[in-house]
Amino acid sequence: MELRSQRLVLRPWEDRHRQPFADMSADPAVMGYMMPLTPHAAHTTWIDNQRNRVGYDAPFTGWRMARPFWGRGYAPEAAATCLRFGFEGLDLPEIVANTVSANLRSRRVMEKLGMVHDPRDDFDHPRVPRGHPLRRQVLYRLTRERWLAQNAA
Repeated sequence: MELRSQRLVLRPWEDRHRQPFADMSADPAVMGYMMPLTPHAAHTTWIDNQRNRVGYDAPFTGWRMARPFWGRGYAPEAAATCLRFGFEGLDLPEIVANTVSANLRSRRVMEKLGMVHDPRDDFDHPRVPRGHPLRRQVLYRLTRERWLAQNAA
């Protein structure tokens, strides 16, 4: 399945995405708020896991973007497209997103989309070791009702 926005096409992983993803995952700035991947994992394991399942019990997944594309509005555009599909196409009652507290860019995207943060929902990421600065995650929520109200205006 593909989702389209004004400038973007969102589609499932394809084998041709492996090397660009590995290159992006080797950029320390891109990976600043994520656990680092080995070159092998970035090229194979991570994509294979995403194709099959997230790998831990979570009702959400995430995004990352290569540095040359930062600051062009692609992240909010892609996320808004996914929200529209989730609420209109799948009739989901709620969509959530998470990041580490210090990731202000991702938090701004979530807030720009109308997502709401409640500190009581924050959690420790199950795949990040105890004591690691990336373990604590902030969770943002957007209900279908709120999204509909925002888009009616």
